[in-house]
Amino acid sequence: NITIIAVTKSFPPGIWDAVLQHNLTIIGESRIQEVDIKSKKFTKRKKIELHLIGHLQSNKAKKAIQLFDVIQTVDSLKLANRINIISNQEEKKQKIFLQVNTGGDLNKHGFSPQEIVRAANEIAEMKDISLIGIMTIPPNNISEENLQSIYKVTRKIRDTVQKSIEICCNNLSMGMSNDYEIAIAEGATHIRLGKALFGERPQL
Repeated sequence: NITIIAVTKSFPPGIWDAVLQHNLTIIGESRIQEVDIKSKKFTKRKKIELHLIGHLQSNKAKKAIQLFDVIQTVDSLKLANRINIISNQEEKKQKIFLQVNTGGDLNKHGFSPQEIVRAANEIAEMKDISLIGIMTIPPNNISEENLQSIYKVTRKIRDTVQKSIEICCNNLSMGMSNDYEIAIAEGATHIRLGKALFGERPQL
């Protein structure tokens, strides 16, 4: 079973209604400010599940917790600690994925494959966080063989975390419009599609 995350960043506020009309209920966004604006103009919030798929700065964690059902891009223990503290204050158990930089891309965020399991151990103990998945964003412009390898390693990381640390960590978010078939073949449960669904993103 593959979950499609409709990536609507940079599209105008009406895009959420359009997505819902096509029976897509899981939406991915990257920018806190943009989501804040869209949320105020959207009347069917309970019908969608909103995922943060962009980098989250610690100083925007409170707003992210207020806006998003799932934060996919938890990339440090410091950020996880902050989410845990604020979630307690907000009386919410925040669902998260841990982002792993499996490809070792200096331009991408995420835990290294070497540190992800130890970090997951600590984060799974945090009372106001629910660790439900692992996500990765591979380097740009790499071969199909390298992409397969990155996705395979990421799946093994998810398997390890689920079996030995947190049984609820059963989700694997990897694959976008240009490579989702490879991601699915390697075990993705969530694919993040923008261009494949909506065409080219408007330039802001």
